Amino acid sequence: MSYDLHAVIADQEILHVVTRALPAARLVSIGQGLSLMPMTDALCEAVADGSGDGAWGFPRLPRGFEKVLADWSSEGPVAYVEAEYFGGVGEQRAAVWDAGTIVLAPLHVAEGEPFPPAGGPVSQALRRLGVVAGPAEDEFSAVGLDRHRHNGAWVS
Repeated sequence: MSYDLHAVIADQEILHVVTRALPAARLVSIGQGLSLMPMTDALCEAVADGSGDGAWGFPRLPRGFEKVLADWSSEGPVAYVEAEYFGGVGEQRAAVWDAGTIVLAPLHVAEGEPFPPAGGPVSQALRRLGVVAGPAEDEFSAVGLDRHRHNGAWVS
C-alpha cells in the first residue's frame, strides 16, 4: 500500500483568506480548526515563480513558493508537509513559517530512519500549529491525515 501527501496546513480562517486570489486552491477541513490545501498540479503551476532551486530540500515544493508561505504566515503559522510511503517504507518532510520567518526548520526523516523522540516531521509541524493528540495517537492521526492515502483524494 502507498501513501502520499503534499500540502499546506494552517488555521482554516487563515487559509481561506490568503487563498482567495488562488482559484486552483482547494481547502479541506481536517479538524482542530485546521485546513489542508493539497498541492495539486494546477496549484503548483499557479504558485511557482521559477525562482529558487527546490529550496529547503522539498522535492515537490514549487519554486519560489516558500516566499508565499512566509508572506501567508504573517496571519499565523503555516506548515508545508510532504509524506510518501510505499509498503510501510518512506519518508517525511515538514517546515513551519510564522510571522514571515521559518520557525520549524525543514525537518526530514529519510527512508529507513526512525522518527526522533519528538515524533515525525509532519506531527512536529502539526504540534507547532496547535494540534493536540490523544494518549493513543500522534498529531498526524489526531487530525485524520490517514483518512486518504493519496494527495488527489483530498479534493475529489
